[in-house]
Amino acid sequence: MSTLRGPLVVDAHHHLWDLSVRDQDWITGPALAPLRRTFTERDLRAETTPAGVAATVLVQTVTLADETPEMLATARDSDLIAGVVGWTDLTAPDIADTLAALLALPGGERLVGLRHQVQSEPDPAWLLRPDVRHGLTAVAAAGLAYDLVILPHQLPAATRTARDLPELTFVLDHAAKPPVASGDLEPWAAHLRAFAALPHTAGKLSGLHTEADWRGWTVRDLRPYADTLLHAFGPSRLMFGSDWPVCTLAASYGRTLATARELTEALSPGERAAVFGGTAVETYRLEERVAHRAGPPAIT
Repeated sequence: MSTLRGPLVVDAHHHLWDLSVRDQDWITGPALAPLRRTFTERDLRAETTPAGVAATVLVQTVTLADETPEMLATARDSDLIAGVVGWTDLTAPDIADTLAALLALPGGERLVGLRHQVQSEPDPAWLLRPDVRHGLTAVAAAGLAYDLVILPHQLPAATRTARDLPELTFVLDHAAKPPVASGDLEPWAAHLRAFAALPHTAGKLSGLHTEADWRGWTVRDLRPYADTLLHAFGPSRLMFGSDWPVCTLAASYGRTLATARELTEALSPGERAAVFGGTAVETYRLEERVAHRAGPPAIT
């Protein structure tokens, strides 16, 4: 657990993008139309300040090398964004040099992890490829974590990859996007438990309500999936993430955080402190960048 004093809320997963800089080509169709605008650090602050969030982790959205330096620069100029999960080509032979260059950039000290849209890879065994394995080994050597954005059928490959790379911390985003809308738990739950059984894995309590019926979901719909996450990882390896602004398709920032609190109401104060801050701080090594920040009132 983190040694930080006092309560702290860390949002371990959100995005920013500027459509005047580049398109977000994944935002297509009428359902995603509310996301087709620019979302800035100032917009984020307008949501996090009333919610009592002290620090955040900014996560990549596109598989383009230019995005990560831009995110690092944004984080460098922000007293809210404590960490960045960026992107670079895992399969590049010179990935170790690329990671060193990113860490040397202004704001490079805020690079805490990498991510790739594995969910979009047609090969369910993409993570098992030798060139990907080489890249993941370089990520571990650089002292970074690796975020997994995958679908349920890709969990077995993720588990095998994590088992073979115990030196790398793997962070599961959005619980591998379980089928909340249908209410089915299996085989997702079994695959999730196998992944979480590995001690160098962690998960995010994030993205569940955007896998539900956006127009009519309830906390009761999400609870079986949240409970599975909590039992599999435990509070010390589970962290809250809003997935803002994507979460706004189904709920406001405030409702997203309130839902996470309701889903964890059975935990002790110490366990909730882990989910809402301590786990993210420890997993992403954020201690130096958030230790001085005042937290919100204690979570009860």
